[in-house]
Amino acid sequence: MADKGSPIGVFDSGIGGLTVVREIMRQLPDEKIIYFGDTARVPYGNKSQETVTRYSEQIVRFLEANQVKAIVVACNTASAVALDELEKKSDIPMIGVVKPGAKVAADTTRNGKIGIIGTEVTVSSGIYSRYITKLNHKATVIGKACPLFVPLVEEGLLHDAVTDEIARRYLSELIVTGIDTLILGCTHYPLIRSTVGKIMGEKVTLVNPAYETAMELKELLVRSRLLYSRNETESKLPNETLHANEMALEEDRYRFYVSDGAEKFKKFAASIIKYGFLSAKIVNIEEY
Repeated sequence: MADKGSPIGVFDSGIGGLTVVREIMRQLPDEKIIYFGDTARVPYGNKSQETVTRYSEQIVRFLEANQVKAIVVACNTASAVALDELEKKSDIPMIGVVKPGAKVAADTTRNGKIGIIGTEVTVSSGIYSRYITKLNHKATVIGKACPLFVPLVEEGLLHDAVTDEIARRYLSELIVTGIDTLILGCTHYPLIRSTVGKIMGEKVTLVNPAYETAMELKELLVRSRLLYSRNETESKLPNETLHANEMALEEDRYRFYVSDGAEKFKKFAASIIKYGFLSAKIVNIEEY
C-alpha cells in the first residue's frame, strides 16, 4: 500500500521524460522517483493507438509493482491516446503532460494563434486543440508533426547542422501562420528548445509543459494527502535514526529503468538532470 514516503512513478517512450523528472526534482525535492524509459520501443509517435496503449499498460503494471503513489505519464503521445484507458484500470492517481501545457498556452497567447509541435499521433489526436479551445474559445490551434525530432534527440544531436535544417523545414510552415505561442508537445523537444526558439523568433512564446506538470503533480499530491515532507517526518525521529534514514534516502531517492541501452541512457540522463552519478537497470517490460 503506497503512502507519503512511496515514490512517484514517471514514464516516457525514451529519454524525453527526463525533462519532466528534472522539474519534479526541482519543485518537489523531498520526493522519491522511479523513472521508466521505453528505449527499446521508442518512438511511440508513429505507432497505433492500440500499440501505445498496450505499451503504456505494461509500464503502469511495472510501476504498480514498485508501489508508486502517483504516476506521471511524461509522454505526450501516451497522454494523448492512452491516459483515459490507463486511469480506468488503475487506482493510482495519474496525470499526463497535455493538460498543463494546454492551459498555459491558452492563458499566454495574445493573438489567439497557438502552434503545437509533436509526434504524428499527438498532433493527429487533436487533444491539445480540444483542451485549448475549451479554455479559450477564440483560440486557433495549428498543429505540425515533427517526427524526426525524437530520433535526433535520442542520438544526442542537440546542437547539430542536421537538426537545424530539419527544424527549419518543419517550423517554416508555422511561422507563416502568425502564431505567437508554440507548445513543445513532446518531452524530447525542450532539449532542442534553443534551436526552435532561434528559428521561431523572440515574438513567439515557447511553452514547455514540464514545469506546469510538476506543479500540477504537487497539487495532486496535496489533494490526495500524499505529499512527502522530510522535515515533517524527520522532526519525529532520534538523531541516529535520522542519519541512517538520510543515507538510505540519498541512495534510493532516484531510480531509473529502461527497456534497452542502459549505458547510453545513463550518460544522456546525467547530462540532462545534473544529479551526480546515476544508474539505470534494464527491465524486460514485456513480462508485465
